[in-house]
Amino acid sequence: FNYFLSEKKFLQFFFRRLKFNNTGKYEKEFPFFSPCGKENNFVRCDDLPVVFTHVLETENSNDTYYLSYGYTDFLKVKFEPEKLCMLPESGRVYHPGPESTGGIGLIKSSLAIQFSQKFIYGNKNNIDEMPISFLWKGIEYPLTDETLQKLKILKLQLQA
Repeated sequence: FNYFLSEKKFLQFFFRRLKFNNTGKYEKEFPFFSPCGKENNFVRCDDLPVVFTHVLETENSNDTYYLSYGYTDFLKVKFEPEKLCMLPESGRVYHPGPESTGGIGLIKSSLAIQFSQKFIYGNKNNIDEMPISFLWKGIEYPLTDETLQKLKILKLQLQA
């Protein structure tokens, strides 16, 4: 399996098919599932299966950015800075992702560290609270709680 993880075509194939496991088999132990031909890949992860690894800028430079996942530039979602969610208790950063896996993805640690420097807090002396905005390319984006609310629902689903 590790060999296949190094192949971008396989990763694209795998992640495009990744979804909630509603097969009736191993649903509690493996909450996600990726059917790959005759093979069934049951997936368990520490947090969420979609991990955004880097930011992509569009070729026409119209200030549109994407978050890439699955270690391939072909799998991406539009980057919406106002929808970032940073959980102070863990330091993890989340962003909307593919609906097939719950609609939320985790930001890779190294990218989250870069992003964390751009969060703005209501009380600058207390970074233990939720940030209120995010500074991206010179624009301050007030953060919505949309991702946080969706994340709470998703985490409850995964615990059930």
